[in-house]
Amino acid sequence: MDVLFLDQFSELGGAQKCLLDLLPEIEARGWRVSAALPGNGPLVKLLRARNIQVHPVPCGPYRTGSKSIADMVRFTRDVRRQVSVLRQLNFDLLYVNGPRLLPGAAIAYGDRAPVLFHAHSRIPAGLESWLTGWSIRRMNATVVACARAVAPNVRAAKLTVIPNGIPDMGLRERRWTGWRIGMIGAISPEKGQVEFLRAAAILAREFKDARFVLCGAPSSPQDNYFRMVEKYVDFLPVDLLGWRDHVGQVLAELDLLVIASKAEGMPRVMLEAFSAGVPVVAFPVGGIPEVITDGETGFLVHERTSKALAARIREIILLGQGPLRRVANHARREWERKYTVEAYRKNITAVMESLVSDRPAVHETESPQSRR
Repeated sequence: MDVLFLDQFSELGGAQKCLLDLLPEIEARGWRVSAALPGNGPLVKLLRARNIQVHPVPCGPYRTGSKSIADMVRFTRDVRRQVSVLRQLNFDLLYVNGPRLLPGAAIAYGDRAPVLFHAHSRIPAGLESWLTGWSIRRMNATVVACARAVAPNVRAAKLTVIPNGIPDMGLRERRWTGWRIGMIGAISPEKGQVEFLRAAAILAREFKDARFVLCGAPSSPQDNYFRMVEKYVDFLPVDLLGWRDHVGQVLAELDLLVIASKAEGMPRVMLEAFSAGVPVVAFPVGGIPEVITDGETGFLVHERTSKALAARIREIILLGQGPLRRVANHARREWERKYTVEAYRKNITAVMESLVSDRPAVHETESPQSRR
């Protein structure tokens, strides 16, 4: 089977790591893989290192959140160029790993081949949601969502919820003294580092031996949000680690992981913390409350403010080792039961295999030229 992966980024975010996680199982099955994605980021290099052919395709960049008129003009131009590129590519299964390439794929291929759209985050209401729904219907695509909260509300879509899975991060016993409390993730307004640092400012006054950790990097050192983060760091006991390739090494030194995101799908770092035995405290956004049972496998902060976050962390610090160890052990068992990378690979590739049964490949039905 020939699988073509489409991704809207070549940087390494959570969705791209999920894509990389599938490759060992795909290769074990003897399937052939190619990819089309924009830019020349780390994902391109990692795919080419596995002898996977990568085709460049235009896609952005666009700003996050609501799009400007300039973004929409650029997107319209990009879609036309995407169609031109995609019509040259052959495959048995199209795997679309983000919504921005869906319209171009829908125009280029229609419903001529099986399509899997992997939804990793909630698609904003409005034009983006409409385009996603139109594309899914036009291609008769099957949708795999990492959580119920991010599943697109598309009429007649074939939907399967398959949570992310991650490798074993290595369980380490903790004593929860001399606290190290941290966040891991891209430094951006959506991830909520400023809210975390405001909570840290409150906590540092009471817990003098606590240290706070930020692991991650901004899109640019000149990013205004990153500059704001740096100003907070200057006055607090905060270790700014920058980007780290090995999250397990960072988790090994943490006593508590904070997820202060304003929006999420199924954050990998939450599952990595489960595996590593690090308690998680989080705002209940996206798929997080589908995984964390408050007080059992982690902790939720229902009022999404810095003060509420600080108050909940204070409660956690004062719980003592017994309750914290129980929560960490419950989370570890939940990871073993539901969120291993082996289970993820098995579930996703089973869907992929089912889609190609009794369906001809694009290049077996008609040539690229005949589709123009």
